Amino acid sequence: MIPQLVTVRYHRSDGRRRRLYVPVLPVLLVLSPLLLLAVAGAVVACLVAGVSPVGALRGVGRLLWTLPGTRFEIAEGRTAFLVGIR
Repeated sequence: MIPQLVTVRYHRSDGRRRRLYVPVLPVLLVLSPLLLLAVAGAVVACLVAGVSPVGALRGVGRLLWTLPGTRFEIAEGRTAFLVGIR
């Protein structure tokens, strides 16, 4: 299952909390031209490094499959980000 929604919560330095909901599919559609360039670059990098592009794609697929339900937090000084993937 590919993630459908990414929730980003962050605390600003003044103590206010913000929550952003980012839908994955519309963002993916808007950024698809850049994604195609990134995939082409990744295939070239795999071939240069001697890594199987199919094996790398399989690894990315496994990573995407395990993302739903994942939460991680990034703290930098007085600002903290909590990212949840549904």
